[in-house]
Amino acid sequence: MKTKFKITLLLLVFCSVASFAQETIIPDVNAAELDKYIQMAKEFMPKRKIQAAKTESVKTAVGSSQVSYLDLFSANYFYRPSDRVALNPLNPFVVNGMQYGISLNLGTFLQKPFAVKKAKADYKVAQLEQQDFDIQLANEVRRRYYDYVQSLAALKINTLSAQDSKGVAESMRYKFEKGEVSLDAYNQSRLISVGATTAKIQSEVSYLKAKDLLEEMIGQKIATVK
Repeated sequence: MKTKFKITLLLLVFCSVASFAQETIIPDVNAAELDKYIQMAKEFMPKRKIQAAKTESVKTAVGSSQVSYLDLFSANYFYRPSDRVALNPLNPFVVNGMQYGISLNLGTFLQKPFAVKKAKADYKVAQLEQQDFDIQLANEVRRRYYDYVQSLAALKINTLSAQDSKGVAESMRYKFEKGEVSLDAYNQSRLISVGATTAKIQSEVSYLKAKDLLEEMIGQKIATVK
């Protein structure tokens, strides 16, 4: 008889919890809310800002390498006063007046197209790195968001379980005091209540940790997000 009563008691607790417990957390996943958290993380994360700054710096290097084609040429001039002898026996090519000249660095000229090509390739790599960073960042936000939703759902379930088991334990205590149930049955109800309360506390800790980790990514308290 005692064994049947224990089984009945356990079924009562589990059925009570099952009647309130949700079977899936998918309805709790808000796509719009998740997208907002991802965007907030992109705007907040210092590492993402650093990555964007590096990409912009490499982009600037492309323009600089193209403009630097002018560095290949150097202009010079030579001035000889008009009161000097027109022809110089040592250098007959020098005449009176102002003379201009332009020189070209052939080695640099041949290297320049490769330098520009490398700068463009570096910029492409920087863009891909930033895209990869954004993908990884979005995935991390999703993972932490799902953990947060899961921990919140578990907290709700365990809270209901703790409340139900506490009610059953109180009812069993009342019946035990009236001599309607055995001490063993009463102790079993207390053990179930203690286990449910412990599970509730553990789920509270899990929820707080998941909440903190998500807020760490978005840079803002979840309660203040609108």
